[in-house]
Amino acid sequence: MAQSDGRVVIVWAMSVLGLDIGTTGSRAVIVNDAGTVLAGATEPHAPFESPQPGWAEQHPADWWRAARAAVARVVADDRVQSHDIRAVGLSGQMHGAVLENDADEVLRPAIIWCDQRTDAECRWLRDTIGAARVIELVSNPALTGFTLPKLLWVRTHEPQVWDEVRSVLLPKDYVRLQLTGERATDAADASGTLLFDVANRCWSTPMLEATGIDATWLPAVYEGPEVTGRVTARAARDTGLPAGTPVVAGGGDQAAGAVGMGIVRPGTVSATIGTSGVVFAATDRPVLDPGGRVHTFCHAVPGRWHVMGVTQGAGLSLRWFKDTFGAGPAGADDGRDPYDRLCDEAAGAPPGAAGVLWTPYLMGERTPHLDPHARAALVGLTASHTRAHIIRAVLEGVAFSLRDSFTVCAEMGVPVHRIRLGGGGARSALWRQIQADVYGHQVEILAAEEGAAYGAALLAGVGAGVWNSVDDACDAVVRVRERIDPDPEASACLSEHYARFRAVYPALHPRNAHAR
Repeated sequence: MAQSDGRVVIVWAMSVLGLDIGTTGSRAVIVNDAGTVLAGATEPHAPFESPQPGWAEQHPADWWRAARAAVARVVADDRVQSHDIRAVGLSGQMHGAVLENDADEVLRPAIIWCDQRTDAECRWLRDTIGAARVIELVSNPALTGFTLPKLLWVRTHEPQVWDEVRSVLLPKDYVRLQLTGERATDAADASGTLLFDVANRCWSTPMLEATGIDATWLPAVYEGPEVTGRVTARAARDTGLPAGTPVVAGGGDQAAGAVGMGIVRPGTVSATIGTSGVVFAATDRPVLDPGGRVHTFCHAVPGRWHVMGVTQGAGLSLRWFKDTFGAGPAGADDGRDPYDRLCDEAAGAPPGAAGVLWTPYLMGERTPHLDPHARAALVGLTASHTRAHIIRAVLEGVAFSLRDSFTVCAEMGVPVHRIRLGGGGARSALWRQIQADVYGHQVEILAAEEGAAYGAALLAGVGAGVWNSVDDACDAVVRVRERIDPDPEASACLSEHYARFRAVYPALHPRNAHAR
């Protein structure tokens, strides 16, 4: 309430909440109608468990614990009035499998996105249904990371668990169930299950029938900004949110993150380096790669799709180096972020790292090899190379792997007019320049890059009527801070090294390379 010329003027404040259920933690942000982040909080998850090599599992109850804590902290922030929160949007790690019985009890730890145990199940899908037919039905190949192979693994190896299954949820949708009591998902996240007809934006009846999965186990599917339910009285007590607050469908982490970066129209593409690396291009129709080297999913924007290439071990490569070899010589810790120290060290080596190459296949690889058995390699070492050369090779190798996705996009005719960088790879000046040089294209850095939680908040704002459409929301709040041009000399050098990089995989994995 404000005074103006003796009159009382009431200013209605509007804000929305975005909640991202990631792998390492849950992130909540409160965003106002100007796109400003009023409050943010992250609550870590327990590290994922790996009972056997290549396995990755988390406990859904821990996601809900972390989500409650993160939401409660932002709602209690002095800059936030809880009654001004118009809606909640959800995002989260994709491809997980949360299995529940008819009493809403979780039957086993969730098998998450990076789990690699399902190679046999993927072969069964290709042999039984046919590799081309799988892509025809769900726009994507049978890969170990997707949800369906995880379900088939449980059916084969844990029949006592399978007999009790009555509901299958994705990670963020388990949290939705706790918030609203509703079983629902969004078209973007459903696209990563291998059970979803991406072209027609609905569950695939032929795939369900071919695999014997009960359609009644699957949640209702909504578009990203659509309201799926409202915060229950119990969830309100747990989180501090007002009971009855609408909760929109949201999106899988990549689609929601793309919304937060303004990647909603064809031609604007993001290259995001987190634990994994993703090249994400919006399209106005489903565009397929016959070999399935990139994913074709629904976007969180109604009526749009996206093409997505994935590098499994992107930021993970730098973390692996840090954890294995340290962030600098003994006694060199100056209190700065260890990744900043590593990048400063790498800056001492020239473009091309004097011939050293890194293939970042620490967790197998998706784009373009579709090979869970691919392995990382450090190639071209001599006695004259230093830590700086190796660190630079790691940074360049991750960018080369992401360039593979751009190469596939070019073959598919997907336009790339603007490239926006996100994640940890956008925070390092050196890695930003390396990406511009490797891609041979100007790259953009946003004024604010809050990740998937921010995109989920924008989707919530559209659902609540704060903005008329996702396009309008992005036009209103997404701003470019900096543009970085490639250095012509470095770019030419790195193009030569990229050709050498592409020769490493077939040399080390000749059987799998020949099969493709």
